[in-house]
Amino acid sequence: MEVILLEKIHNLGNLGQKVKVKPGYGRNFLVPRGKAVPATEANLAYFESRRLELEKAQADALGKAEARARELEGFNVEIRRKAGEEGKLYGSVGTVDIAEAVSAIGKTLAKHEVRLPEGPFRMLGEYEVILQLHADVTATIKLTIAAESD
Repeated sequence: MEVILLEKIHNLGNLGQKVKVKPGYGRNFLVPRGKAVPATEANLAYFESRRLELEKAQADALGKAEARARELEGFNVEIRRKAGEEGKLYGSVGTVDIAEAVSAIGKTLAKHEVRLPEGPFRMLGEYEVILQLHADVTATIKLTIAAESD
């Protein structure tokens, strides 16, 4: 399936590119979320008529993401959990927990912006967590997972 991207998609392409994707990805994710349209002649003409508007919206989104990255860069957040003697957590700390902890402090963060390439944390300690705020913008925060005092 060929689609025209309406915004920059990480590891796929830039605004206005015509890319070939698997039909399910295009039909179930990209098109319903307004990230792409099927690559037809009518949609190509429609895209060209809206190109300036879409480029301006993308530039605004990039500016907002860069501002949020400056605000969050180096930010420290602490999460307390029950843990065993060796520091192993009863459960884990994942993207939802990190997003909620940052949001509780007053910063906005969605769970899909938290990147945990090695999976959720299962041990006490200090970690660096990468936040993907935009296709081109990342920030790093410091996460401390401490034992919950009974």
